[in-house]
Amino acid sequence: MAGKRSYGDPCGIARALDVIGERWALLVVRELVLGPKRFTDLRAHLPGIATDVLSQRLRQLEQAGVLRATTLTAPGSGRAYELTGRGRDLEPVLHALGRWGSQEGFQAVTHEMTVDAFAVALSTVFDPGRADGLDTTLALVVDGEPLVVEVHDRTLELRRGVADQPDARIEGSVAGLRAVLWRGRSLADAESDGNVSVGGLRSVARRFIRLFPAPVATRTSI
Repeated sequence: MAGKRSYGDPCGIARALDVIGERWALLVVRELVLGPKRFTDLRAHLPGIATDVLSQRLRQLEQAGVLRATTLTAPGSGRAYELTGRGRDLEPVLHALGRWGSQEGFQAVTHEMTVDAFAVALSTVFDPGRADGLDTTLALVVDGEPLVVEVHDRTLELRRGVADQPDARIEGSVAGLRAVLWRGRSLADAESDGNVSVGGLRSVARRFIRLFPAPVATRTSI
């Protein structure tokens, strides 16, 4: 890409970093995993990024064939960005980085996970062994955003949308759901505080929550 620094190294890792190694590039990809977003949505969900830097990253990733511009239809009409097939090939890379990074201790944070980051985290820690024999569809509403979750044949699929006749419905904030999934908070306590609500088959909801074991940190924060 013109005007972009390169390692000048023929190794595939170096060539990959020539494309996605700039600061914020992979987080832009993460925010598009569930589907297209407008520039303003990306800017809102990446609060630390400057507007000109976001414009530059989008331009670079588009030139590299990782994402493309698209037009949203109603109700969210307007110009947006979505991953290409090549961009979607980065999903397992995000999962591998997530698993590696989850072993690090938590540093001080200034904002909560986005819904897209939470969805990627679910895919990252999903344990197929715990899904043995489970065939279900759930409605997962995170910070007001509806997601369809399907678990079939020990695989997990997450996408934006409203589930048609789900077996269970789980609704809550990212913080509330993270507390239940990975911070040891009981589902009953989260429900009593109003942080999480469950509808439909509670047995399915409880089993769903157990599909995502908490990552074990091997390093502590300094």
